[in-house]
Amino acid sequence: MAPDTVSLRYFLVLAQELNFTRAAARIGIAQPALSARIRRLETELGNALLVRDTRSVVLTTAGAALAESAPPALAALDRAWDTARRAGAGELGTLRIGYSLSAGAETAPALVDELIRSSPGLAVSAVPMATLEISPAVADGRIDAGITRGEQPGGGVRRYLLRRERIGVQLAQHHPLAEHPEIEIAAAAAYPLRLPDRAANPVIHDQLAALFRDTRPHPRFHTPTVSFDMSQRDLRNGLTLAPAGEAAATAPPPGITWRPLHGAPSLTIHLVLPRDQSPLHRRVRAVAKTVAHELHWLSD
Repeated sequence: MAPDTVSLRYFLVLAQELNFTRAAARIGIAQPALSARIRRLETELGNALLVRDTRSVVLTTAGAALAESAPPALAALDRAWDTARRAGAGELGTLRIGYSLSAGAETAPALVDELIRSSPGLAVSAVPMATLEISPAVADGRIDAGITRGEQPGGGVRRYLLRRERIGVQLAQHHPLAEHPEIEIAAAAAYPLRLPDRAANPVIHDQLAALFRDTRPHPRFHTPTVSFDMSQRDLRNGLTLAPAGEAAATAPPPGITWRPLHGAPSLTIHLVLPRDQSPLHRRVRAVAKTVAHELHWLSD
């Protein structure tokens, strides 16, 4: 039968002190309680661990062997206990996160960095995915969590608001509207507006397009041939404006800036988790709440 580990730890203190009074004081219990613990341990073992007299305490052969072999065994038990605790808290294992390209500038890196920092036992991998693939991939277990721009439809998942972003426009630094700290929606609508491909993210495409629905004359929309065109030639030449969330202000391409649209609603970014959640999923949710709070992602 395995020994009482509390009594075993008390014995190791006594084996160091070889004095019941000092050992009991170090542990923080009464001396009779310590004596009772040691007698119980000896009964379980079937051997005496100590030779006691009124003046000294000496380890027996069995006691010396236990004092030598018990510390590494207790250390291994402590590690096993800690491993079980961390697994139950979702701090161990492999975490696969899928994120939309538009969430890759700030949101996904901030969440991944905090997960790695706060849970070193987690092996975190994050990969860009098409927005419309993320929720289905979470639902069927191909990935553990997702980050999407907009509240994407689909079953088998739970969505948590992670971030609100002001809507603005990307435009050339030399564009006349770039002189304004905020741009009126009607003023932006006077120029051709480049919208992301609707097939890639209908939710965000429709939200951006709806901003200009009531402006007159009707806005002129066009979609770039290549999504996420790194050259941004039409913007840099001042020919178009590109409605975009505030993340576009982070490290913009040379010659391009971002200005908020006055009175525009927010774009949203969501954390997507399975409907049935494990400790790992709950850990991701807790870390996401911490990051959102610390970085003021949900501030009005």
